[in-house]
Order: sequence, then structure tokens, then C-alpha cells
Amino acid sequence: MPTRPDRRSLSFHFAARFVAALLVTASGLAAAADLTVSAAASLTNAFQEIGTAFEAANPGQKVQFNFAASGPLLQQIAKGAPVDVFASADQETMNQAEQQKLVVVATRTNFVRNSLVVIVPADRAPPKALADLVAPSVRQVAVGVPASVPVGRYTKAVLEKAGLWAQIEAKMIGAQSVRQVLDYVARGEVDAGFVYASDAALMPGKVRIAFTVSTEQPVLYPIAVVAASGNAATAERFVAYVASPPAQTVLARYGFGKP
Repeated sequence: MPTRPDRRSLSFHFAARFVAALLVTASGLAAAADLTVSAAASLTNAFQEIGTAFEAANPGQKVQFNFAASGPLLQQIAKGAPVDVFASADQETMNQAEQQKLVVVATRTNFVRNSLVVIVPADRAPPKALADLVAPSVRQVAVGVPASVPVGRYTKAVLEKAGLWAQIEAKMIGAQSVRQVLDYVARGEVDAGFVYASDAALMPGKVRIAFTVSTEQPVLYPIAVVAASGNAATAERFVAYVASPPAQTVLARYGFGKP
């Protein structure tokens, strides 16, 4: 006949299961407490360093980043992606987030400035003005897709104002983010590209800035707490930290300016 377990073994068995359940729950709560930040691709290097500094200033807190073009990031948030903080490379995308009630309006702030530049592979003679990009010698120009990539919208607006959009569009190689534009130019796959000054500074040996482009609207980056955040207090601390002197010093080192 099978032997019955005594009460002591049963007690130990249930206690072990209870402790295991507690550990799983604690692990889940710890993971849930991680701060998730969705940020424009151009912020990748600076935000990774800022995230490390924020973790050091907030022991036990972990920051996870999701970098991509601002448009797709907004779509992810709209579809319910678990995000706590959203940092966009343009006002239009953040305006859409606000209109859709996806961010806490009171936390929205402009935290950094950038500028639009034309870059070329480092071994090529740079054009001197926008009109030079129309020349037959410039066969392909990388541009962020205007519908979803802020740098592409800035670029299209500038070229439309100059009456050059149709001609540049005919030789345009569309990119899904500003970093993809940078890669195309760095590898010599295109003759020129439109990126932010902060991106161009990352590859001084592979690309060079031909000239800076004046934009009708300043290139200001807004940041805000996501309305559905389950970690709002920490999200607000991160937004405040990004505007603090230590974080601004990091951003400046990566080529960003003060808003």
C-alpha cells in the first residue's frame, strides 16, 4: 500500500510552494517596476548614457529603451505598448500623442534642440547649397520617410519652400529613421543625406557635414510621461532628470543644444 505523507512533509511541501510563488510574484513586480522609455532614434547614444546615470542616482531602478523613428513609436504606444516615457524628435508627433490623450500634458516639456544638416561621404566633395543637390552628379539622396520620420518632415518642408522637393524626391532613397540615413551615407551607398547635426557628429571619419539647413520651425525635442504608465512617479523623475544639468551636459557632448 502507498504510504501517506506525514503532516510535517505536507507542511514543508506547501511552505515551499508558497515561497516559490512569492519569489515569482516579487520577480514580476520588479520587472513591472522597470522604466520603459521610447525615444527618437537620434537620442540613442545620449539616452543610453543618461539612463546609466539615472540608474546610479536611483538605486534598484532599471531603465529600458526603445529607439526608433518617432512616428512608429507613437503607433506602438497607441496600440497599448507598455511605455512610461515618450521622447519625440519633433513637435508634430508629440502633438498627435497629446490629441490622442496618450501622454500627460502637464509633464510635456522641450528638453533639447538640434539642427538639420546635409552630409556626404567623407571622401567626396561636399555640395555648398541645396540647389547643388539637383546636379546630375548627385544621383541619390537619403531622406527619412516624411510620413513617419521627423527628420524627413523637416527636410521636405525645407525643400518645398526652396522649390526643390520634386527634383530631390525623384532621386530620394527613403529611410525608416535618421540613423538609417546616416548609415547609407557612411557606407557610400548614396551621395548625400539629411540628418541632424548630432547624428553627423557620431561618424566624423566616415561622413562630413556639407552645410547646415535653416528650418522654418526649430528642431525642438519634447518629452512627456505616457498616460498609461504604471510607473508614473519614476517616469516624472526621469523627465525631470533629462532637463537637469548632468543630463544636459551629456546631451551637449553628443551635439545637442539647449532648448
